[in-house]
Amino acid sequence: MLENPRSPRVRAVAKLTKRSARQETGLFLLEGPQAAREALTHRPDTLVELFATPSALERHADVRDAAQDAGVDVVFTTEAVIEAMADTVTPQGIVAVARQSPTSVKDVFAAGPRLIAICEEVRDPGNLGTIIRAADAAGANAVILTGRTVDLYNPKVVRATTGSLFHVPVAVGADLETTASRARAAGLQVVAADVGGEDFLSHRALLSRPTAWLFGNEARGLDEEALAHADLALRLPIYGGAESLNLATAASVCLYESAFAQRADA
Repeated sequence: MLENPRSPRVRAVAKLTKRSARQETGLFLLEGPQAAREALTHRPDTLVELFATPSALERHADVRDAAQDAGVDVVFTTEAVIEAMADTVTPQGIVAVARQSPTSVKDVFAAGPRLIAICEEVRDPGNLGTIIRAADAAGANAVILTGRTVDLYNPKVVRATTGSLFHVPVAVGADLETTASRARAAGLQVVAADVGGEDFLSHRALLSRPTAWLFGNEARGLDEEALAHADLALRLPIYGGAESLNLATAASVCLYESAFAQRADA
């Protein structure tokens, strides 16, 4: 059993909360039974280490069984060790280390996607993770992050995806101009979600076409340079007294509207 919270092995895992350590090692941190379960089920090849307290593994027997099926050894630890490794204040007794495995923009479009999300300068980890989760739920084929977007492997992003990180391909560090050009070459229209755009409902029929949704910064939205790469900009209507919609909420609506329209036309 791993018992010393100050051991080099524990400190190496704890360092993965920092971007510099993630960049240096190509690894990232997973916390909790849900993340471990999804990784073991969908991408066991990416798992490097799996740590758990005996009581946590007893509570989550499905994680134990999935680890056995995947041939991944579990390292038992004390609660203090898990607390030293984790990014959360109240960890759930299971922590894993996985290899970063982003896809490439080239591979995204080679697969013939019909619905993707492009995130340009999305800075809030919770928003990005929720957008990835929504894209997964809406059946999107991929998510593409430009170089100005928060790190995909930030622990808060990973937690907010609730495992969708292992379901949907995600490309990182992309150039927006190149991405938009590749989208058009692959037969997708690029539609920006923007408060200064045209009325959403008047263009709803267009959403049955293959679409790359473009989402911008939480505070500033999309600047003129970014909007120039879109074929169309649409704004969601506000029927009540709310000043605006949270970015992740707006992205969820847009992605689902496309999913509904595309399936109605299928």
